Amino acid sequence: MIVVVGSLNMDMTVRTGRAPGPGETLLGKSFALSPGGKGGNQAVAAARLGGEVTMIGCVGQDAFGREMLEVLRGEHINTRHIAELAEQSTGVASIVVEEDGENRIIVVPGANLALSAEDIAGLESVIGEAEVLVLQLEMDLNMVEHAAGIARKHGVPVILNPAPARELGDGLLSLVTYLTPNETEAEILSGITVDSIDSAREAAGILLHKGVQHVIMTLGSKGALVVNKNGSVHIPGFPVQPVDTVAAGDSFNGALALQLAKGRMLEEAVVFANAVGALAVGKVGAIASLPYIEEVERFLEETVQSGKEQ
Repeated sequence: MIVVVGSLNMDMTVRTGRAPGPGETLLGKSFALSPGGKGGNQAVAAARLGGEVTMIGCVGQDAFGREMLEVLRGEHINTRHIAELAEQSTGVASIVVEEDGENRIIVVPGANLALSAEDIAGLESVIGEAEVLVLQLEMDLNMVEHAAGIARKHGVPVILNPAPARELGDGLLSLVTYLTPNETEAEILSGITVDSIDSAREAAGILLHKGVQHVIMTLGSKGALVVNKNGSVHIPGFPVQPVDTVAAGDSFNGALALQLAKGRMLEEAVVFANAVGALAVGKVGAIASLPYIEEVERFLEETVQSGKEQ
């Protein structure tokens, strides 16, 4: 079982040719409401790939919260441990997607921040039974660290996707089995400017020194860099034309969690996660872009066949 402790947001997505500058008003091309949040996205990503997923989080007792729960249940995710709060609104994310697929996001956490360390302590038995615990940073940081500590106590591997980017203490980092920053997040966490594979490796080395066991740095179209005490390996990405990068990192993390829960070797798991991420950026939306296992298997088979023909 994969346990995801994380955010549940309603995404409000505007598509436009380019993002407006300060004080500028532009006409957008489209608008859509869709359930998301980093936690919700990662849970759905793992479930669509065949994982047994339990979601822990909070929503408001409002229309957005009801829709979020309905979507998760439709994906066969265990929602028993998602609280519905009358005094809080469901979190929302305002997303601007440009023509080249790049995005700018503002998150209003709402009910997400209501999940406390005390609440998580009451769910120790759920976390302790997990094969993998997945965490992100759209939640209360004390709660995130407490959840990681419970996982460590029970020998459960912890994946921490350190997004949105923010500085983290060594106490939390020392509880992380797999840290999955992108280049920007790695810069903030390490203090190293990441603009090449060599600088990415240097930044990862600093994070290992802080107690992380494995750093899996996502590098966009360049794939991912895996660094641990045994050395480093660059795993190339799959060449695709990006349409929308909103859930790229979330799809990667959900796929990684699934593969690790199945006992796959880390490098093999990252190749699979790269493929899932590549498929996700080829579609519009967050949850709507997350591929099913059949799509991923077909994509990998076609890629292998294409490589043999070249």
